[in-house]
Amino acid sequence: MKFGMRKPSIKRSVKARTTGKAKRAIKKAVVPGYGKKGAGWIKSPKKAAYNKVYKKTTFGVKDIFK
Repeated sequence: MKFGMRKPSIKRSVKARTTGKAKRAIKKAVVPGYGKKGAGWIKSPKKAAYNKVYKKTTFGVKDIFK
């Protein structure tokens, strides 16, 4: 598990901003439970637990300037 600052990736941040609303809207219409709060715990509890701890123990560049 990582503690501390995450290494920034410009490539990933651009992809996150450009993978758009249309793709998410289609998935939400087709996949039941997509985008619902808590669905990660049902689908993959091990990964959801890891992500929760990771989010609490690391921070990014944007968090420093808030």
